[in-house]
Order: sequence, then structure tokens, then C-alpha cells
Amino acid sequence: MADRSGIFAGDDPFVIASEWLAEAERAEVNDPNAIALSTVDGQGMPNVRMVLLKEIEPAAFVFYTNYGSTKAQELDQAGMAAFVLHWKSLRRQIRVRGRISREDGPQADAYYKSRSLKSRLGAWASHQSQPLESRATLLADVAKLTPQLGLNPPRPPFWGGYRLIPLEIEFWADGAFRLHDRFVWRRETAETVWKIDRLSP
Repeated sequence: MADRSGIFAGDDPFVIASEWLAEAERAEVNDPNAIALSTVDGQGMPNVRMVLLKEIEPAAFVFYTNYGSTKAQELDQAGMAAFVLHWKSLRRQIRVRGRISREDGPQADAYYKSRSLKSRLGAWASHQSQPLESRATLLADVAKLTPQLGLNPPRPPFWGGYRLIPLEIEFWADGAFRLHDRFVWRRETAETVWKIDRLSP
């Protein structure tokens, strides 16, 4: 077993990730839950973009998007993804790789309902990743939809969540003289036990 203490203590990586995120929420000025989400297309060409992580569950990480977007198409095709959470103020990061499944039920409905009205209407109006003539066109589409959908629009059928179930989670913290601390949790499947190793910086 790797010699872990302090911010790395504990055997449940989801608990550690939640604790780190809670600390980042107190330290980071903007979007402490921003993740750089990496996918690949059908030709193996990688893609990465910033997405907001919305929940750390007991066994998964959850985020939301338009199912017609490039990222969603690549997630569905590959069934796998990776992301990194990096906090400059804390000098820490978490890297995650694993399997992807959709969150397209009551949990997605509840999150959608929690968003501001303008964000909910924007989700209906945006054809994410598709060419757009101008910002004015997008705003006009929102204006057209507002009276149609009212003050409590339902979640669009093309918008929902993804759950990343990790097979690997790495925690990294900055160390003096670039002698960083790195610990990685790995497992073969979501049902098997984690193996924990300390990695060289």
C-alpha cells in the first residue's frame, strides 16, 4: 500500500476528490468545477474542451451537454473519455479516465430545472457545434422560443447528462523542487478493487 497521509489520506478516491473540490470552491475565483474533457473522434483524432463538472457521485462523475454536440457524438461512439481538474490556487490536479454512460432520466430533469430560465431556453435554442450565422440569430431564436416554452420549459430531448465511471484516478499535488506527489487508483472494471500506487513525479 502506498504511504499516503494528509490531503491524500483515505481509500475512497471519490471522497478525496469531493474534499479537494470543496477546498477549491473556497480558493478558486472562477469555476472550480471546470474540467478539461478529452474525447476522440472516429479517426482517433483527439478533442478537448472545458466543461463544468456538476456532481461527484459515490462511484462516478457527472456533467451535462447537448446530445447533438461534437463532444456527445464522440462520447457515444467511443464509450470512453478522460478529464483533468486543475486548480492553480491549490497547486493540485485530478486526472480521470473511464467508461461513459448517459444520464437521461429524473436526475437530468432535476439538474435542468435547477438552471436559470435563460440557460434553459438557451439549451433549446442552441444547435451546439453547428455553424451559426451570427449571435443575433441565436438571440432571435431564444426570443422566439420564450413565449412558446413559457416560464417552466421541459428538458429538451436532445440535452442531458453523462456519467464517467472511472477505471483510473490520479491525484497530483505540487512539491518543492518539482518533486511532486502523485498517487493513482487503478482497477480493471467498475466492479473490481482499486490498486493504489505512488508514482514518480
